[in-house]
Amino acid sequence: MRNSGHFGTAMYFTKMAADAGCVGFISTNASAAMAPWGGREKRIGNNPFSWAAPAGRHAPMLVDMANTAVARGKLYVAQARNEPIPAGWATDAEGRVTLDPAAGIAGTILPMAGHKGYAMSFAMEMLSGLLSGSAFAPSVVGPYQPEGRSGVGHFVMVVDIARCRPLAEFEADMEQLITSMKTAPRAPGVDEIFYPGELEARHDAEARARGVLLSAAVMKDLAEGAAGLGIAPPF
Repeated sequence: MRNSGHFGTAMYFTKMAADAGCVGFISTNASAAMAPWGGREKRIGNNPFSWAAPAGRHAPMLVDMANTAVARGKLYVAQARNEPIPAGWATDAEGRVTLDPAAGIAGTILPMAGHKGYAMSFAMEMLSGLLSGSAFAPSVVGPYQPEGRSGVGHFVMVVDIARCRPLAEFEADMEQLITSMKTAPRAPGVDEIFYPGELEARHDAEARARGVLLSAAVMKDLAEGAAGLGIAPPF
């Protein structure tokens, strides 16, 4: 997908593949959020990606993650609350680790797992930006920038499991894999082991039964945004 803007939650789309008996993969590039490993200037995005697969009697396996140590939005939340951020989240404009969210926003978000997170972002940049012929690296304009064309690119892949092996056999093995993880001896203080996507499935079921719970701050932002558009919010 060339010159897109934003696709929201990646696993929303990969789950469609899992629900159709396929393995789904999607990646995107994004506006520069972190420096190349060893650098101190933003040059590459957190470039999230998602995998999904059917899991038999279980909810689909879902992986949805960015390649930074933390989502950039969490720095904005900490700034709004006037709270410090943990060490290891970001560096300031000089490349020094900072606890100040404002300094982290002005500086760079650190990659997850050090150089490995940078390498993963580089690979997602190649798939999403270069292969699609979209903007890439610092030329991508993100949602936190008020002006400019986004130019973001996406890569989407779907694998029909039945072309590789019978779907029922794959799902049976997925069930076995999940059981193997969930029955592992637990570390002290751990009540349950989850497989990727299990917590999301539980939250989805709860939200459908009880509704989506929003904080007062989010409600305030929604009300102000609605007022700016001349819309009376239904709350």
